[in-house]
This record gives sequence, structure tokens and C-alpha cells, in this order.
Amino acid sequence: MSPSPHPQPVTPYIFYPSVQVTFTLNKMTCPPVKLNNDHLPQADEVKYLGIQLDRRLTWRKHITTKRKQLDFKLRNLHWIIGRKSQLALENKLLVYKVILKPVWTYGIQLWETASNSNLEILERFQSKVLRIITDAPWYVPNTIIKRDLQIPTVKQEARKYSANYRKRLDTHPKNRANTLFKEQFGTRRLKRQYPTDLVTNG
Repeated sequence: MSPSPHPQPVTPYIFYPSVQVTFTLNKMTCPPVKLNNDHLPQADEVKYLGIQLDRRLTWRKHITTKRKQLDFKLRNLHWIIGRKSQLALENKLLVYKVILKPVWTYGIQLWETASNSNLEILERFQSKVLRIITDAPWYVPNTIIKRDLQIPTVKQEARKYSANYRKRLDTHPKNRANTLFKEQFGTRRLKRQYPTDLVTNG
């Protein structure tokens, strides 16, 4: 048989860059790692499945990245949820819950143990949006606005997500999944808190 006059193009393999990150509180780094006889470049942070993992797992990089994304989305939505918008309050609140809130709650089961100063970055954004939506005057406290709108704080939201995640794991058919949320013993090298702490102590 003669070869086809129009051969199909061959799609080349795409190799995504990999890096080596040592997750520790120490200044020392693990020895270099090879992949296909090539040394992997070492880095202090890496993005995996949309989550920024930094060397010390402080989640600072992840939260600041999300804050930038939220500010950009808020600017694009200002015409519909801003102070001059004629949209009803309940619809403005729905826009926040459907479009903006999922941006910062993504992966919250992992980064919820971030420090209070880092969580406050997202809390300030939420307060800013709620003040814009309600067109609240400056003298009305943020706590009153959240109470009237029945909007939980970032910490309260984190505890709720953790509790729901634990329930799903407790009823998971796989034994390996059941143990993911069990209390871990031994020295905690990276964080003072685990997600289990927010459920058991919350």
C-alpha cells in the first residue's frame, strides 16, 4: 500500500515544568532530586491544582494571590453590585455568593489553618464587598452588616467546611480516606494547627 498523501500530524508530548520544594521550618534544603537524569530546579513555592504551596505552609502566597484575583473580579462587577447599581440587595448578595465567594473558599479545607493575620486579608475583602453592596455609611460596624446579612466570617466558614469534610471522610467507603482526618501524633514540624484542630476545638 502506498503511503497516505495527507499524513496525520504527530502531536508532540508536552512536558510541564517540575520543581523541588522542601516543606520545612529549617533553613536547610533536601538534596537535589533527579527526574530523567536531570536535576529538578529548587523553589520555595509551587502551584498545585490551583493552590499555592509555600515552603513553610504559611499560605501567605496563596491568600495574597486570591486577594488579587478577587480585587480584579470586583472591579469588573462594580457596575452591577456597586453603590449606584439599581439591582436589589438580595440579588447583589447572590452575585457575591456565586461569583466572588467561591474564589476564596476554594481549598479552604487545607489553608484554613493560616495565621489570623493572613485570614484577615480575606476578611477585609469580604467586609469591603458587603459595605459596597449595602451602601452602608462609615459609622456602621462590619459586624453589624454581617449579622444583618447573615454572612459568616472567614473563620466560621472555615470551621463549617472542615466539619463537612470530616463527615464525608467518616462515611467514605475507603479505609485510607477514613484516616485522613484522624488526630496525628508526634512532632508538628510545619504548623501549630491541623485542620482537625478547627473541628475539635471550634
